[in-house]
Amino acid sequence: MSWLQAHLLTDAKQAPLLELVFENLGALSVSMTDFKDEPQLEPAPGEIRLWSNTRVSGLFSGDTDADALRSAINQHLNSEVTRQLTLEVLEDQQWERAWLDRFHPMRFGRRLWICPHGQQDQIDQEPAITVMLDPGLAFGTGSHPTTDLCLQWLDEHINAHETVLDYGCGSGILAIAALALGAQQAVAVDYDPQALIATQANALGNGVSDRLHSYSPQDCPAQSFDRVVANILAAPLIDLAETLAGYCKTGGRIALSGILTQQADDVMQAYRRWFDLAEVRQQDDWCLIHGRKR
Repeated sequence: MSWLQAHLLTDAKQAPLLELVFENLGALSVSMTDFKDEPQLEPAPGEIRLWSNTRVSGLFSGDTDADALRSAINQHLNSEVTRQLTLEVLEDQQWERAWLDRFHPMRFGRRLWICPHGQQDQIDQEPAITVMLDPGLAFGTGSHPTTDLCLQWLDEHINAHETVLDYGCGSGILAIAALALGAQQAVAVDYDPQALIATQANALGNGVSDRLHSYSPQDCPAQSFDRVVANILAAPLIDLAETLAGYCKTGGRIALSGILTQQADDVMQAYRRWFDLAEVRQQDDWCLIHGRKR
């Protein structure tokens, strides 16, 4: 089976109109993506924020007549817009396999590796601590700078018999990595039910499900941890400062990421009440804030 996909480049103002046109012409799905690497972070509640340069893509059944579709789009829109129109045929394939073909073992710190299932033989380090990962529908493979920074921090700071809280767990990668590095117990917290499903599946696949417990924020039990890690975004980290500080033991350590470098001062200010903060770590435009609780 194949599909016909139509792409149009436009601005944020015109994108909703193009979405409606594609839907009216029988698109099976419509997606909008960034065309010029313009971050859109932390919209206000209920706000829909689009990019200045947006690619609108409509997916149509494979038996759609390409010439007829192009003509119909031209009838709905002016030529200045439709000259940006491109059509392509998508052939059927195993999309899970295609994704895995781009996901290879990655090393973090001195000893930690994140590896897709079936690719252990590509790790050339002995001894190596390996986490097998399938992120499912949740964020977190290690490829993003914020996850990379957190994994390196865990490789340096996890000791045997410690407890760890991974707040905003996504795929569970940080909690599972902490257990693989020697932590005794981990708790993973996320608002997204898909994240909790992915975390439990990945914990089972790594043989640590008996030491990892996952909760939604409202169900997380009241306890304190030796290590607290949260890879979210700056605004929720600031809002959660007192909550996350309460989860960290006196003398324990915290690591915070999902923070753009220009947001670091605001996040640090929110946590200085409880923590002695170390030098900020930076990778690309992102950073990690960490410190010890007084």
